[in-house]
Amino acid sequence: MPDGRAGVPEGSRRGALEGLRIADFSRVLAGPYATMLLADLGADVVKVERPGIGDDTRAWHPPADHDGTSTYFLGVNRNKTSIVLDLNTDAGRAQARALVAESDVLVENFRPGTMERLGLGHKELRSQHPELVYCSISGFGSGAGAAIPGYDLLVQAVGGLMSVTGETHGEPVKAGVALVDVITGLHASLGILAALRHRDATGEGQLVEVNLLASLLSAMVNQASAYAVAGVVPGRMGNAHPSIAPYETLPTADRPLALAVGNDRQFAALAEAVGDPGLALDDRFRTNADRVSHRVELRDILTKRLGAAGADHWSTVLLAAGVPAGPVNTLDDAFAFAHKLGLPGIVDIPAAPVDGEEGRPARQVAHPISLSGTPAQYRLPPPGLGQHTAEILHGPSDRPSV
Repeated sequence: MPDGRAGVPEGSRRGALEGLRIADFSRVLAGPYATMLLADLGADVVKVERPGIGDDTRAWHPPADHDGTSTYFLGVNRNKTSIVLDLNTDAGRAQARALVAESDVLVENFRPGTMERLGLGHKELRSQHPELVYCSISGFGSGAGAAIPGYDLLVQAVGGLMSVTGETHGEPVKAGVALVDVITGLHASLGILAALRHRDATGEGQLVEVNLLASLLSAMVNQASAYAVAGVVPGRMGNAHPSIAPYETLPTADRPLALAVGNDRQFAALAEAVGDPGLALDDRFRTNADRVSHRVELRDILTKRLGAAGADHWSTVLLAAGVPAGPVNTLDDAFAFAHKLGLPGIVDIPAAPVDGEEGRPARQVAHPISLSGTPAQYRLPPPGLGQHTAEILHGPSDRPSV
């Protein structure tokens, strides 16, 4: 029996979310990352894009693939189909409403108020489709912060993350990736699944709202808790940890080594491995609290010991002794390390034939969740702009009803 969904091969195996359709009006990162994770697990995600432009990240290059599509876009849009709708026209909005009528979930990250202006707001659509799960992603919520643009860099700055990132006497530094967008995407996917669980039990959909600022404050975990509970306003400490020592990067003969010593037993093993077992008996370093109080002296001693060999040597020796340690890898080293450990890293997604010719496989970063019964599937490469418009808007569908 044909699957009936655009771009999905007949008889292909689906995942835990098979039968779930998501109308994805989001773009850039937080929303697309959330919907890609759900698509990997079997959801049928229809990406709605603007005519001629599409998702902003299609043009965010270099780098780009052989066809000129940015690797940024390719990284968060696999397993989706793409349709082009002009939401500024009556016809486009009518087509959008028809898509929503066949969907279980709607995801959007327009500036608050935009979907309402287009007649696609939560209240209006839920009145027509009470079972709809409607997920809204914003930068600073739909209240007093609605007008503030939700860019990751801005949120890292005003949300406090940059204040704790960087060297002690240096400038505040952002994380090397748009970490707040990624965290918010994870929160969005969690909220959607919780709302679907409720919908399955009651038949009622609901509004799921996540925003970048609240997601960041939650993700600041111990730093945020220190402020909430004890009124402590943390500052920058480089790669050191405010509550654990040694828990930082230290120089070796060639490149930095990360040490993550979380208890006294590990510290004793570290002292033995670097040839100075007496460190564990030193009154300055007996307990973690002692080591935190004397972290500068401890760092100086360990730096001298570790300078005798390179990071790879120490990583091997320390891991064998039960001490968490590892070199500061470049990204290519990191993927090689994952491969060495038998962990998923990069996967190749076969491209659908175009005009009778096989397309090039899409190289993608593997889905991070392992499910024993319904593992993630890599069914579709990231779509071309509007690639599936005709099939989805005008083709047949045997999708199960909600």
